[in-house]
Amino acid sequence: MNASELRLDKWLWHARFARSRDKAAALIQERKVRINGQLATKLHHRLRLGDVVVLNDPSAIRVMRVRGLGLRRGSATDAVELYETLAVETA
Repeated sequence: MNASELRLDKWLWHARFARSRDKAAALIQERKVRINGQLATKLHHRLRLGDVVVLNDPSAIRVMRVRGLGLRRGSATDAVELYETLAVETA
């Protein structure tokens, strides 16, 4: 893996869509994440800048474009810089 890509589970954690890497892994294993229209089935899927992520969480379906990968899990303010929200559909 190089600096222009990051594991999907790690990105979900960095972007604060999951409170832990284990919970990020559970989202993927429960088939709640799509990358560029394809169902994400592997935790180690390599996410790149510009990829479109669809997250089907209990409260909403979120569509976002990856704008940053993050070197670490930062604050919520840092996390929102990692993606651009394209759409949100509440349940």
